[in-house]
Parts: sequence; C-alpha cells; structure tokens
Amino acid sequence: MTAFTTRSRAHAHARAATRALVALGGGAVLVLGLSGCGSADAGDAPVERRDFAFSGKTLTIDSDNSAIELVPADIKDVQVTRQVDGWVFLGDGPEPTWRMKDGTLTLRVKCDAVAADCEARHTIKVPRGLAVTVEDDNGGVTAAGFDAALTIRSDNGEVTVRDSSGPLQIDSDNGEVVTEGISARTVRATSENGAVRLGLVAVPERVETTSDNGSVAIELPRSGAPYAVTATSANGDVDVDVATDKSSSHVVKARSDNGKVTVRSAN
Repeated sequence: MTAFTTRSRAHAHARAATRALVALGGGAVLVLGLSGCGSADAGDAPVERRDFAFSGKTLTIDSDNSAIELVPADIKDVQVTRQVDGWVFLGDGPEPTWRMKDGTLTLRVKCDAVAADCEARHTIKVPRGLAVTVEDDNGGVTAAGFDAALTIRSDNGEVTVRDSSGPLQIDSDNGEVVTEGISARTVRATSENGAVRLGLVAVPERVETTSDNGSVAIELPRSGAPYAVTATSANGDVDVDVATDKSSSHVVKARSDNGKVTVRSAN
C-alpha cells in the first residue's frame, strides 16, 4: 500500500466519523460514529518492498508499532516488505517510514490521533550468516532458520524463534517467549510478564531463563550427559526431570518469581 492510499483510506474513515458526530452531536455519539470505522488488518493491505544495501556484520533493527518477521536468505542486500492498514479520527496516520543508516534499519508507523486503529507488518530478509539485533517497542517478533547470533528485545509483544543454531538472547517486557527446534550452545531468555517456553534439540553449554510473572518450561534433548540444573520459583512448583550433576559443564538455570518451573527431557 502506498502512503497516499493508506492516508486516503484513513481520511475517508475520519470524515465518516466526523459527519456522524456533527449530525448527531453528544459525547456518546462519538462512539457510534467511530464504530463504523472497523478494525485495522495489515494482512489484507497491499505489499510494499524495498531493498537496503548492507555490508556490516551485525544488523540492528529499530522498530515501533509493528509485527516483525525475520528470515535469513541467500541474498546480498536487506530486503524489507511491509503492509500497513488503519484509520484515524482527528489526527494523522498511518504514516509508515523506513530507512537504513549506520547499520541500523529503522521502521516507524505514525498513528497520532484522538482515536485510531493502526496495524503494520514487516518481513525482513537478511543475508545468511548475518547477526541481527532487534529492538521492538510494540509488536511481536518471529524468527526462524538463523545460524548467526540473534538478539531480540520486545517491550510489548510475544517473541518466537524456531530452528536456529546461533547464540540466542531474548528479552520481553510484556509477552510470552517461545523457542522450538533450537540447537544453540547458549540461550538466554527473560520475560517480565509472560511465560518462557524453550525447546532445545541439541545439548547446550548454558541456558538461563527468568520470568517475573509467568511459568518457565525448558525441554532438553535426551543425552548421556547430565545437566547442572538450578531451578527455583518464589511462588510455584518446581519439577526437574533430567539427569543432573552439579559439576556438569552443561549449565541450566531457570527461575520464576510467580509461576511453575519445569525442566524436562524431550519425548
């Protein structure tokens, strides 16, 4: 979707809401006027694409108000596609911007109004082997197939990583953290408000997980080697069902301030 098309749709919604408000008057009527605007759905929006030249070793993605999907591929440049949808009442937006500068890809979607509903999705393909750091203020992040270091921080959104072997670090202030098919040697995952569920398919050297408010579950591969496990919960049960040895070089730490902690072998 072009910026013109997106703004035109938003302005049409706003005009309809304004006409309803002027015709009927009253604070309660504002709700009736806006009810016809509908919900934003970026999945149905047209797709825009842009390629960004990149020559460094680590890409930083700075995103706000968007769902992010990360994909490694056999390419030279960073390829970004976006879908944006929404409406505003007495304001501006949705107005998306994207730029690459000094190794940082910045993605923004402005939606500033008295009432608004805006949604955005970005799919980012990166050269295979490139390390990636994500800072996402508001939106979920998914990634799959990475063999380089992956660092993801989300202030408000679920983070899911699948089938990756590079060093992994995930932090979520408000959202669940999930990994599946992970063969990384080191994994660190924290959530201030949300469950942490880790699925590993190779014996790790070190795993550290923490949830301030949510359960923690770690599934480890069956192995002849034991794990040095430290599992604690300030308010919840603790269940450890793997071979353990405090002197093991395979260290697993799991803690929850408010939730059950489980460390078990994969079926």
